[in-house]
Amino acid sequence: MRVFTCSEARQKLKDVLDLARKEGEVRIQRRNGATFSLTAVSEHDENKSPLDVGCVETSIPRDEIVRAVREGHERV
Repeated sequence: MRVFTCSEARQKLKDVLDLARKEGEVRIQRRNGATFSLTAVSEHDENKSPLDVGCVETSIPRDEIVRAVREGHERV
């Protein structure tokens, strides 16, 4: 993983962004020692809903899940 100073990152921003996309992460370090992580976000991730979750296998019947959700909504 490459680490750039703020000055380097500012001067080579295009290269820093390309490197973050290629390698997954680039770090930028300030003079005071604070370090920041820069990662590329794919277009697919940006459009993904936070409610979009993968399938969960369970032995609980659908009726019980629906009932539990409805009870939760009634409490609010």
